[in-house]
Amino acid sequence: MSSHFQTARVTSADGTPISYRIMGNGPTLIIVPGASALAEEFDGIASALAASFTVATIDRRGHGKSGSQGPRYSLERELEDIEAAREATGAQFLLGHSFGGFLVLETLRKSTSYAGAAVYEPGVFVDETTETLEMEWADRSAKEFAAGKQRDAFITFIRGVNPETTGKAPRATLKLILPFAMGRTELTHKAGVIPETIREHREAARVGNQPSRYAQIKIPVLFMAGKDITTTAAGRATQRLSLVLPNATLTTFPKLDHFGMEKAPATVAEVVTAAFNSSTTASQNQTR
Repeated sequence: MSSHFQTARVTSADGTPISYRIMGNGPTLIIVPGASALAEEFDGIASALAASFTVATIDRRGHGKSGSQGPRYSLERELEDIEAAREATGAQFLLGHSFGGFLVLETLRKSTSYAGAAVYEPGVFVDETTETLEMEWADRSAKEFAAGKQRDAFITFIRGVNPETTGKAPRATLKLILPFAMGRTELTHKAGVIPETIREHREAARVGNQPSRYAQIKIPVLFMAGKDITTTAAGRATQRLSLVLPNATLTTFPKLDHFGMEKAPATVAEVVTAAFNSSTTASQNQTR
């Protein structure tokens, strides 16, 4: 495999084309990005992992070079996309961020094809309030998007899903700082996929507050979280779920936030590589 990224495409069960970026050498690892994220945003960690793994980072449906979510969008369609990528690449490992981490855990509930997995602050609703699960922010965000106010829709979204952090900041302040904090290109992209993002969060909410549904996952799963493990919903979910799965470990990064995979790829990749190498060794010992 070349040291440079190549782009490949596979057709999912419903006919939707799913694109992925691939590079590296060794056992194949699929990276599943979070809500509104593109595969290329994970090039840093993919490159850091490529010395030990062949890394395939998918553009989830509705994003990047993949096809649209389609009229029958659901959690099940997302899982079919991951399975299509696994069949095409022979992947043995999964790595997911945020909503992608939720999809990884849902995949492992039904599949025994993987030797190990890792999730960074998975977007799983755990012990959430009725208000959170009903996503009261979603209707306002959708209306703002339909009115052509994409940045307003995005601000409503981030305030709604992060009430402990961005939810406390005035909307006017966020509108001023986001172009500088994120970059105008990234902000334009994420604000432009608000309808897709809302559908994704509704699917996560549909199966929310059921942490025990993941207790059947037997393979080794590495849970990772940043400095906000006790103060944000994603952080608390990480901690809670790491106690539910029978073969789980938890690693925290005190200097990183929710976007540690993108901001400090080498740091996260080192921990993931060690975990997956351990999973491989354990699997080999069991087959002897």
